Amino acid sequence: MTNTPAFPTGTILGYPRIGRRRELKKAVEAFWAGSLSADDLEATAAGLRQSTRERLAGLGLARADSSIPESFSYYDQVLDALCTVGAVPTRFAGLVDADGRIDLAGYFTLARGEGEHAPLEMTKWFDSNYHYLVPEIGPETDFRLASDRIVREFEEARAAGFLTRPVIVGPVTFLLLSKPSDGAPADFQPLDRLGDLLPVYAALVSRLAAAGADWVQLDEPALVSESIETPRAEVLGAVEFAYATLGRLAERPAIFVAAPYGSLDDALPVLAGSPVEAIGLDLVRGSIPAAVPGLSEKTLVAGVIDGHNIWRGDLAGAFDAAARLLDLSPNVAVSTSTSLLHVPHDVEDESSLGADLKGWLAFADQKVGQVAALALGLADGRAAIQPVLDAATAALEARRTAPGVRDGAVRSRAEALTEADFSRGDYAIRLAEQDKALGLPLLPTTTIGSFPQTGEIRRARAQFLKGTLTADEYRDLMRAEISRVVDLQEEIGLDVIVHGEPERNDMVQYFAENLDGFAVTENGWVQSYGSRCTRPSILWGDVSRPKAITVEWSSYTQGLTAKPVKGMLTGPVTILAWSFVRDDQPLGDTARQVALALRDEIADLEAAGIGVVQVDEPALRELLPLKKKDHAAYLDWSVGSFRLATAGVAARTQIHTHLCYSEFGVVIDAIRNLDADVTSIEAARSRMEVVGDIQAHGFDHGIGPGVWDIHSPRVPSVAELTELLEVAVAGIPVRQLWVNPDCGLKTRGYEETVASLRNMLEATRIVRAELGAGQPA
Repeated sequence: MTNTPAFPTGTILGYPRIGRRRELKKAVEAFWAGSLSADDLEATAAGLRQSTRERLAGLGLARADSSIPESFSYYDQVLDALCTVGAVPTRFAGLVDADGRIDLAGYFTLARGEGEHAPLEMTKWFDSNYHYLVPEIGPETDFRLASDRIVREFEEARAAGFLTRPVIVGPVTFLLLSKPSDGAPADFQPLDRLGDLLPVYAALVSRLAAAGADWVQLDEPALVSESIETPRAEVLGAVEFAYATLGRLAERPAIFVAAPYGSLDDALPVLAGSPVEAIGLDLVRGSIPAAVPGLSEKTLVAGVIDGHNIWRGDLAGAFDAAARLLDLSPNVAVSTSTSLLHVPHDVEDESSLGADLKGWLAFADQKVGQVAALALGLADGRAAIQPVLDAATAALEARRTAPGVRDGAVRSRAEALTEADFSRGDYAIRLAEQDKALGLPLLPTTTIGSFPQTGEIRRARAQFLKGTLTADEYRDLMRAEISRVVDLQEEIGLDVIVHGEPERNDMVQYFAENLDGFAVTENGWVQSYGSRCTRPSILWGDVSRPKAITVEWSSYTQGLTAKPVKGMLTGPVTILAWSFVRDDQPLGDTARQVALALRDEIADLEAAGIGVVQVDEPALRELLPLKKKDHAAYLDWSVGSFRLATAGVAARTQIHTHLCYSEFGVVIDAIRNLDADVTSIEAARSRMEVVGDIQAHGFDHGIGPGVWDIHSPRVPSVAELTELLEVAVAGIPVRQLWVNPDCGLKTRGYEETVASLRNMLEATRIVRAELGAGQPA
């Protein structure tokens, strides 16, 4: 390529796509429900894309120089890449036309499943709380340019007067995040198909060039991760081959390779030596690299604004970091470290946050403004933006000295901890005590905790918050729902009962609202997966528990049944992972504060007669650092915080934990070290792949591999559930096994929930009978 176009001086890697008031979520769910047509959904999406472009231009990103990324998705960016390159698994062949194309209904079937179509597996996107759909690639995958949606959205923007920058997951990351399809040879890896995939990427970028695109952004976050199982030398060879191939194209846009979530390390020289024109560097998670051959010829895109958290941050330090890159290349641009899909839209949408706290924060729109300011500083000199830098520095100092940020009593308690505070003693002794206290059958059944949150429940909560329901009226409504849920579980035949959590808006926010040191938002929504959105709480100060949180609800529930009731708490690691956490002290220090608050709650539950307590840690794997050198320190404080929260109970009290979409085998030693009596895990979408991990590594505590994928609206049949349970029984000692869904049932409807639970219980009865009534565990 000749005459490389100038890269914009300020840009972002991506922007929230759900809409400022979750317009996309609502439209997609209406389409699923049949109340919105495909054409109307497309129109809603087009309107959101246009409003995003206008908003970004108004915040300081130029509309005519590729500074605005075209990063929209209906569900997931990896699914979009899959559909673009025609990699629809053969088991979905009936959804694909002769040209390899799939319509919107088929696209969502890949994501959610329907009827006999089980959905694609879903797992965490690097160390974020975003989930992506896992492509299934095999020797049979027929790559082709099956969708031109990316081209059409670029053309849509250009027709409206915007020269945007199309964004797609890069070819190396796409294959590294894929899994071999069923039936693929044992030695096959999706990366083996890189040579067949690249012509499709070449066709796509050539189409974009013909449409008038100056730049294309290829996201390659897999290059910063050492958690990818493929040998590093093969990854680097793939990078070299891929970008040499794409770089040779005569007609193409300039290529910007973005590598968020960490430092490129040994991948940087490979990219520097390739024909790509721009390289994105995450300088929030990474550091200024050393000079390498070829780097001075590239545009270096300095990811100095944190796209992963919501703090206003040290803007002067960010400017200095970007300026230091000028020692490596004369062409430097300013950007966010990651896509802004991980943060809410606009802090100005929050009317209930105090002025001081709002002054410490930067949501997506504020971060765009920071990028624009730093870009101006690089172009015109530091003096041009000195007032902006000074204001950010003053906010940092105000935050450091504000009341509540540091609490002497909380810190003194944490400093006084001893080794004994982290240990429960011998598991065999606990197991005997729990068997005696609980008297559970072989293959005990339970759920993960939550039951469907109906419209009536949500309305009651909203009315209570508005003051149109009194506390007594609200309590009576919640108790009525709990009683109904208990009766349902008794009738279905579950062995360990939950109260269903009708009073909880969110598994983290509920605790944040009842702990000191947290704030919650009104409109701070971020996308977790598909149409699923959460409002992460803001952990801004030292954490303590002013009073009991869950005891009243659990005690009431236990009074309704003779069966064991499971108290339900969210663990310290997950509370951190699913909140925006203070960045002014080590995460381990904050985790211990949260753990001590939970330890007090567990003690109160035990004193109230609750004999089973579940402390959910679905985010344990999520926060695992992408660099192996950082694993030991992370696992030390994360496992330690769970043990601190749970180690104060008697041997007879059974501690459960739950993990979902967490690649169990990667952290099995850490899970063992949690020392929970029972661990429930996601296993249905992967068809019990975790059983092999358990066999390979060994695991002697209770284990509940989920048999029902609750992230799909499908009702699994008795035969399907029986087959999964038989796989578990064949690979794991029966004495250890529990039967449960993959995750909580909050997002499901009651009709599918009841049908699925009945099928789960029938499958359990079948397998119990196969084992023989008198067979020992």
